[in-house]
Amino acid sequence: MDKKAKGVNTICTHIGELEDKTFKGAISPLYMSTSYDYEDVDIKRYPRYFNTPNQEALCRKIAALEHTEAALIFGSGMAAVSTALLAFLNKGDHLVVPRQIYGGAYNLIVEEFPKYGIEYTFIDSTERSAFENAIQSNTRVLYLETPSNPLLTLTDLEAIGSLGRSRGLKTLIDNTFASPVNQNPADYGIDIMIHSATKYMGGHSDICAGAVAGSHENIDRVFQLAKNLGGSLSDYTVWLLERSLKTMGIRVRAQNENALKLANFLNQHPDIEKVYYPGLESHPNHDIAKAQMHGFGGMLSFELSESLDQHRFMRSLQWIKVSMSLAGVESTLLSPTQTSHALLSPEERLKAGIRDGLIRFSTGIEDFEDLKADLTQALLRSKTLSKESVT
Repeated sequence: MDKKAKGVNTICTHIGELEDKTFKGAISPLYMSTSYDYEDVDIKRYPRYFNTPNQEALCRKIAALEHTEAALIFGSGMAAVSTALLAFLNKGDHLVVPRQIYGGAYNLIVEEFPKYGIEYTFIDSTERSAFENAIQSNTRVLYLETPSNPLLTLTDLEAIGSLGRSRGLKTLIDNTFASPVNQNPADYGIDIMIHSATKYMGGHSDICAGAVAGSHENIDRVFQLAKNLGGSLSDYTVWLLERSLKTMGIRVRAQNENALKLANFLNQHPDIEKVYYPGLESHPNHDIAKAQMHGFGGMLSFELSESLDQHRFMRSLQWIKVSMSLAGVESTLLSPTQTSHALLSPEERLKAGIRDGLIRFSTGIEDFEDLKADLTQALLRSKTLSKESVT
């Protein structure tokens, strides 16, 4: 049985690790077998059943980080999202979900759910009243994402958790942007936590994975579907993810610190129209962030002034990478209209508040002064080039 641990860095480092009983190594051994004996054993192990030694150990670590009883790991974040949602939705059921969510999840709902006879309502507010007003007699799930991708909108977890319990509905959250270091929705009554483990859990831009955490009962329901859909991970990737999680606490806290400094810097810059970051007092959900988050996160978004060219700005950067993913140790940025939300129509993006000039920034662990200098010179170059292009 795992030892009790409260500190996030201790959980990241030790909980769920496998003991090397043969050679007494300091790290978890890697069990690569895809075939195990099934006679005279307590557990019949098979990779697609999420119960190989490394899979089970990693799930214990993720469950401990999310303050839940159990967890499952998947081949991608979208495998986790789709399996978790479909585990609690059947033909004729209804889902309530904010319009401001990850583009892949949005596309899953609008493209696939009608094929299964699943109904849904997108709401334009994250207030409890908006969720409550959208509930129908056939509603089964309330789905949320806080902070949201890419505008960092927050939802009151306690309010939605209590709403779900009062109506007998399952509450599911994509907790990727916050990570378990910054936010534990289970503490506020949310039933299912979902992660693109590719992001902060992996943290080095070299792993593709997903995770779902919750009670034994809820995770067993997800498992019953997951074993049929087959979205499991190879044990080598599982082992790499367990290794990466050991440093998640210190990585995320360094990213939090950099993001807050960068948000304040950009918020005061004359060439930046708007900054979206829950750590800013000007953020409309700042009080919610202070109440339910341990840190404000490493993600922020901002809009350039019309005098700057977005493409030139991005290509002028020297340290910060233009890249499609997020949450690595290196700072990256992208245009949501061209990447994460490209599957949405221009009208759908506008409804979600995503303008073409929006830039989503994933803060790394570099020295703040270097990141500030890189942004400063890129802003200056894009402004100068814009003026030259007119003359």
